[in-house]
Amino acid sequence: MDMHHHHAMDYRKRFIVCLILTVPVILLGELPTGTVILSFPGSELAVTVLSSIIFFYGGYPFLRGSLEELMRESPGMMTLIAVAVTVAYIYSLAVAAGVEGMVFFIELVTLIDVMLLGHWIEMKSVKGASDTIAGLARLLPAEAHLLSDGKVIDVPIESLKLGDLVLVRSGERVPSDGTVIKGESHVDESLLTGESSPVKKSRGDRVIGGSVNTGGSLTIEVERMGEESFISQMIELVGMAQEGRTRTQVLADRAAFWLTLIALGGGFLTFMVWYLLGMGALFSVERAVTLMVTACPHALGLAVPLVVAVSTAISARRGILIKNRKTLESAREVDTVVFDKTGTLTVGELGITDVISFSPETDEGEVLSYAAAVESQSSHPIARGIVEAVDELLPVDRFSTIPGRGVMGYVNDSRVKVLSYAYARKLGFSIPETIINDLMEEAKTLVIVTVDDEPVGCIGLADIIRPEAADAIRILKSRGVECVMLTGDRQRVAEWVAGELGLEEYHAELTPQEKYEVIRRMQEDGRRVAMVGDGVNDAPALAQADIGVAIGAGTDVAIESADTVLVRSNPLDFVDLMDLAGATYSKMKENIIWATGYNAIALPLAAGVLYQQGILLTPAMGAILMSASTVIVALNARTFTFRGSAR
Repeated sequence: MDMHHHHAMDYRKRFIVCLILTVPVILLGELPTGTVILSFPGSELAVTVLSSIIFFYGGYPFLRGSLEELMRESPGMMTLIAVAVTVAYIYSLAVAAGVEGMVFFIELVTLIDVMLLGHWIEMKSVKGASDTIAGLARLLPAEAHLLSDGKVIDVPIESLKLGDLVLVRSGERVPSDGTVIKGESHVDESLLTGESSPVKKSRGDRVIGGSVNTGGSLTIEVERMGEESFISQMIELVGMAQEGRTRTQVLADRAAFWLTLIALGGGFLTFMVWYLLGMGALFSVERAVTLMVTACPHALGLAVPLVVAVSTAISARRGILIKNRKTLESAREVDTVVFDKTGTLTVGELGITDVISFSPETDEGEVLSYAAAVESQSSHPIARGIVEAVDELLPVDRFSTIPGRGVMGYVNDSRVKVLSYAYARKLGFSIPETIINDLMEEAKTLVIVTVDDEPVGCIGLADIIRPEAADAIRILKSRGVECVMLTGDRQRVAEWVAGELGLEEYHAELTPQEKYEVIRRMQEDGRRVAMVGDGVNDAPALAQADIGVAIGAGTDVAIESADTVLVRSNPLDFVDLMDLAGATYSKMKENIIWATGYNAIALPLAAGVLYQQGILLTPAMGAILMSASTVIVALNARTFTFRGSAR
């Protein structure tokens, strides 16, 4: 992180110092035309001294860098610059000491200035990308309000322990991942999950450290701190993605290596040719130096890493965490997406799908509110699903459970029971069969509501399908990507969900092992498979797929087997991931093509191919072109035309 920042500042300082020293060199030195603007006794010596200072101070990062490259036995950009400036410097020194020829100290110092400027700008662009990650780290507040013995103490966030209770007031950031113990509020998690609207939190809900409390104050029990926290895991994942190597990167590195060889060899050849043509040492050295400087494949070195850094940062802000950089290249090739059902295409909680009234006296609304009133006292998943569906609860008296069969209580002085369908039948209630059969067909969970032992209606519940799931599947299908659903759930449930979502292919009642095998078979048929699952029981399948995408709102981000994690459990984010990967890949390609194409044109010019036509690049001009090429690549990397699916 700070390395780039440090480098950028270092180049900046060197650039400014050298620029100031360059002014007298230009005034006192011998211009290419052979004229001198200012001269006084010893002015030539002054030029030599100033140029030497610029060479050693301004050239230092390049000389040191080239040494590191040579130690690694991979000569690269630094070596090129170092060779070019050293040749120019030594040659000029020799002329200044009386060897026949013409010094080019002016070219030398302007060249170093341009190089430093180019590097400074380049480091700044690189820094911009890594700043996003640093930004994530700054999301946590420095202090937390610890509750102990009824008092509120401000403590540094590092000292929080598991199980501590902390108070988060309105407008403050949540200090660590945890569970709400008391209070109700809305929390803005947009920076962490990309979810734009604040999420309602009340007792028992999980909150993520770094999110902003926008409503009332909350008391939170601390669950994860430091390394384990959601933010640390995000930072680590994004970091891992930015460091990994991809095929495109390897390609770019190979191109850079060859360019370096071409430049060094070409520089030597250029010198020999011009020298043998009798153009003199000065002209020949200048051509060779210009060639080497122009050839610096900076743009190539940056072509891929910058794009990856930017795209991983953009996606992290959208709640798409790319752990494995290969995802960015292989997502474009995916032709089959396999979705796990529970928790991915569905919410994984029971919700009401049907409310049906049996008697003309009671309408659907009453059936529901009676049931909710009684169920509000129970903690069963069915009860939760029913209670969630009403805004206001009627008061209930003398509540009791009928173990394993239902619940009862008094509402408005009537005795209300909510019973399982099987139990109601056993009691011999008369229930309209046709209605029931329809619901049973769809594999829903049924409860019967009775008032004073008269059945008044029934309620059907099912795992709620995520509203975005149908959109995601529609978009993927329109792009010619096959969508398949796998689930451990019953065949009839799977059939219903697949029908609702328009999925042709689905497999039900699978073990985690079988899910893995389905994917392996698809791959053997030559399909490129992405698996989207919630990671808990899908680990083998996620690991086997070409791209494993774990969906997981909440904190279990570091799902080991996935390449990418969608923080919000929104299937549409998978479409975004594919778009992002496409955009990233074309950026990488654009950059590599630009960087190599640029060199193919600039190198012959630098070597002096068009000398007869009066076109000649000076070394400083070569450096400017090289820097420009680099900056274009850096800017191109940062302009992503990625809008994401409509939200």
